[in-house]
Amino acid sequence: MKVELAGRTSQTTDKAEETPPPSPAAAATPSAAEDAPLLPDGGVRRRPGSGRFAQRSGSFRREVGRAAAETFLLTRLTLILLRYLGIGYRWIRQFLALCCYTFLLMPGFIQVVYYYFFSSQVRRSVVYGDEPRNRLDLYIPTSTTGLKPVVAFVTGGAWIIGYKGWGALLGRRLAERGIIVACIDYRNFPQGTIGDMVEDVSQGISFVCNNISSYGGDPNRIYLVGQSAGAHIAVCALLNQAIRECGEGDTSSWSVSQIKAYFGISGGYNLLNLVDHFHRRGLYRSIFLSIMEGEKSLQKFSPQVMIKESSARSAVPLLPHIILFHGTSDHSIPPAESQAFVDALQQHGAKADLFLYEGKTHTDLFLQDPLRGGRDKMLEEIASVIHSEDLDKSADHMVVPAARRLVPEFMLKLAGRVSPF
Repeated sequence: MKVELAGRTSQTTDKAEETPPPSPAAAATPSAAEDAPLLPDGGVRRRPGSGRFAQRSGSFRREVGRAAAETFLLTRLTLILLRYLGIGYRWIRQFLALCCYTFLLMPGFIQVVYYYFFSSQVRRSVVYGDEPRNRLDLYIPTSTTGLKPVVAFVTGGAWIIGYKGWGALLGRRLAERGIIVACIDYRNFPQGTIGDMVEDVSQGISFVCNNISSYGGDPNRIYLVGQSAGAHIAVCALLNQAIRECGEGDTSSWSVSQIKAYFGISGGYNLLNLVDHFHRRGLYRSIFLSIMEGEKSLQKFSPQVMIKESSARSAVPLLPHIILFHGTSDHSIPPAESQAFVDALQQHGAKADLFLYEGKTHTDLFLQDPLRGGRDKMLEEIASVIHSEDLDKSADHMVVPAARRLVPEFMLKLAGRVSPF
């Protein structure tokens, strides 16, 4: 966004004579006053570089202001979560575990936060809709040659504390592999319910499909990624669009055919099976049903159930290749959720694959493994699928240097032991 500042003109009451412009020779010759550090009246002369310094100072103040606004938003989301979950022994214990977990991963978090707010490769809060949370962040690769493949990413957060900034680490890692990443923000509960979240994400996908070429992205190579609750919301948006296209032929905003593949990380796809599980984990039944617009809507927002309905069966073949990732030690959302969804998709003619990672928890795939550095198996799998259609880029991404470690190994292991997830 360009902001033009109108120049100020000063006027004097006395009539001033016009001063003719200096000759080129005079302009090229510095005057004695130009060299003097002080003016005759004792004032400090502004050097030519002071304007650039003022610009940098103004830019830094804006960045600090944005960082403060983001911090305020995150604090408010945390307070909202605590207000709805209530304060009890279970949540005090979970909160203390979360504090320890965050402290142990803090060396990596600090570096990611710095990258998020101060990297020139990050375009924050691009507006894609009319709602206050209709914003997305773009992570742009350093190389600007040719159009880049694109990932539209929907972060998790238990449908309550989802936030686009959670995708900074994944955005950074994929951008290092020559992929543009758009992290889509959306309304959370109680700002909205599941229908609002799906609508926001669908609108964000539409923005990416129709505008990403302006940022160097290839509109013919767009991929959708969701994590945890974001995986559920993203696949709901994908299935709803397929049903609309199949029934009404509605491709006015975006089309399922524009999405080359969908990657779901640690997602849940059958809410009917998860209500009691989440209740035992602390996301109480009454709150969860409020998020999901009542018990009658659980089936409507359960993709695994929906693809078996007669109204959706004809839409299943329209879906792109669906690839799911899940850790076998995930206690937040059992890996059986991904397995059952893949089985249902394959039974109804969709192309679907599942990758299970032995011993990985709910946050390992998305957080601890990328913080560990080196070769990340899940990210390498995603990048290889994305680059598979371009042989040259596939070769380039394979020679990307191993990512730098952001957190010592012993701290990652301790964080895994105290993790509340």
